[in-house]
Amino acid sequence: MREILIAPSILSADFAAMGAAVEELERAGADWVHCDVMDGVFVPNISFGIPMIRDIRKHTKLCLDVHLMIVEPEKYVEQFAKVGADMITFHPEVSKDAKGTIEKIHAMGKKAGIVVNPEIPVERVFDLIPLVDMVLLMSVHPGFGGQSFITDVLDKIVTTKKFIDDNNLDIDLEIDGGINPETAKLSLERGVNVLVAGNTVFKAPDKAEMIQTLKKANA
Repeated sequence: MREILIAPSILSADFAAMGAAVEELERAGADWVHCDVMDGVFVPNISFGIPMIRDIRKHTKLCLDVHLMIVEPEKYVEQFAKVGADMITFHPEVSKDAKGTIEKIHAMGKKAGIVVNPEIPVERVFDLIPLVDMVLLMSVHPGFGGQSFITDVLDKIVTTKKFIDDNNLDIDLEIDGGINPETAKLSLERGVNVLVAGNTVFKAPDKAEMIQTLKKANA
């Protein structure tokens, strides 16, 4: 059984104090820092880019889990890798060469992941899953934080985990969107091992306590 990891999304942090926010996450026991990069084209929002990842890197040794919600991610892989991303995930449908993008990420010495939006059947990316280090299933439509969990994704978790197990793959299965103690439990029960949580962690009175609550949601 893979270790359960909590990756708080800094999309919910105070951008004017991002360094302090990331340091606080590390002290609170977060495992990874999830960074949502949005281009305003693939998703209807703009967040931050390469300079932010570079500056966050200075404030933490945690894994920077960088989710590229951008078209033609292959154009920017090298730059994100150079400024400190550890895991780079992207949406295959907006890459001109998904396999080539995965190879490019690995060539930079980084872990690669693919992201599957709620409306996309996971079967569509079965050919890519054996090539990556992680599959990220979106349980909201990407673009904005604070959305409600889409319960239909629970069946997709089961399908994805079965494919991973049937093929003896040693990879992480991550979920992002509407994660709280209840949805964390439902997701962990079905095979997820990495939970992305934004508002649930950042709005908690005690971030460390919330991180442990999420980690043990299926205990």
